[in-house]
Amino acid sequence: MKLKHGLTVAVLALGSTAFAQTKWDLPAAYPATNFHTENLAQFASDVDKATGGKLKITVHANASLFKANEIKRAVQSGQAQIGEVLLVNFENESPLYGVDGIPFLATSYAESKKLAAAQKPALDKLLGAQGMKLLFTVAWPPQGIYVNKELTAVADMRGLKWRAYSPATAKIAELVDAQPVTIQAAELSQALATGVVNSYMSSGSTGYDSKTYESIKYWYDTQAWLPKNAVLVNQKSFEALDKPTQDALLKAAAEAETRGWKLSEEKNEWYKKALADKGMKIMVPPPKLVADLKQVGSVMLADWQKKAGADGAAVINAFRK
Repeated sequence: MKLKHGLTVAVLALGSTAFAQTKWDLPAAYPATNFHTENLAQFASDVDKATGGKLKITVHANASLFKANEIKRAVQSGQAQIGEVLLVNFENESPLYGVDGIPFLATSYAESKKLAAAQKPALDKLLGAQGMKLLFTVAWPPQGIYVNKELTAVADMRGLKWRAYSPATAKIAELVDAQPVTIQAAELSQALATGVVNSYMSSGSTGYDSKTYESIKYWYDTQAWLPKNAVLVNQKSFEALDKPTQDALLKAAAEAETRGWKLSEEKNEWYKKALADKGMKIMVPPPKLVADLKQVGSVMLADWQKKAGADGAAVINAFRK
């Protein structure tokens, strides 16, 4: 794969003044039609306009430039100047990346925003030490269970071939006696069609994008957690920009964050209706299933707190204030 240099500067002579243009690549893991990717495209366009074309960001959707789990490393090493990652994917690297993947800790948009604010100082410190800067985060809609049979309790999940895309979803499989299979979003449709997996936990968005309704008929709206995508920038690439360009980038990022959260909330209801229109049964989880899953959540929170230490305790305390 040919990668562009950390910074491609094309100097174009415009009359008597020299105009330096900086080109950045932004790898993303989700389809161009996903609301996160549409938000990134708008962000790139806003940056282009605000900088008078000085900073051009090209969004590479659907893991076309780097696979989902490679994007963070690409930004860290400067192979890509900017990228979008799903934070919970990196919990094995540091528990602090995984706090928004703990079931039933934050289950609404309001709680998720509060958790994001509590998590931000720890994330800034963590990413800063890795040579990166957090530009903005956007939550996915609340997570539910896609499954090929009716569920009344966690016992019914035993033996399911469960798609795991993060340490937290793998841990859920372990706790409910399902078989975890690691599948990233771009490969999900095929894995469902070929029976490699027959269940997973995600938002209405992923179910719609991956046409899960073609293989699975039930979605339990458990509203278990709202994981966040984060847009990260390589610190050296950021520092190489002049001050007005940096300011324009940060302003566009703040607007993308506000717009992205609003979009996520609006799309949540739209996705549920769209799935129902495609023949999927949107199920209210039975009380026993909810009680069992909350127990799974409390085991996972205790486990997470042990691993996350003092920094983790600070995040949870700030969230619960």
